[in-house]
Amino acid sequence: MDLLVIVYILIFVIFALIAFSVMQIRMAGIKIRDFWGFIQANQLLDRLYVFSKRCSMMTPQEQIIFLSQAEEVFQAFDKIPPIIWEDEYRKYQEVLEAYKNIRVERWQKKEQTIK
Repeated sequence: MDLLVIVYILIFVIFALIAFSVMQIRMAGIKIRDFWGFIQANQLLDRLYVFSKRCSMMTPQEQIIFLSQAEEVFQAFDKIPPIIWEDEYRKYQEVLEAYKNIRVERWQKKEQTIK
């Protein structure tokens, strides 16, 4: 009987913590779906950060994949206030810089093939 009461109390505490977290996220003006997308984009940002270190050695297919995934990360991060992701700012900037470099490189190659 005592064990059952402890289990119920623990379940209640877990639900209370989840409700409190959701309330805090909503009070910050963030939609729960956007916050969940931000969490997933944060994981993707870590992988893109590793790829950004070798952006000059990427094949054209890898560049296209990098560009599309980077755009997804940028969209997710735009929906969240910067104060929440300030710890990831350096990674974000390096991925953004690699994104810009790849875009310029692809644009220059396209211009050369047109001429």
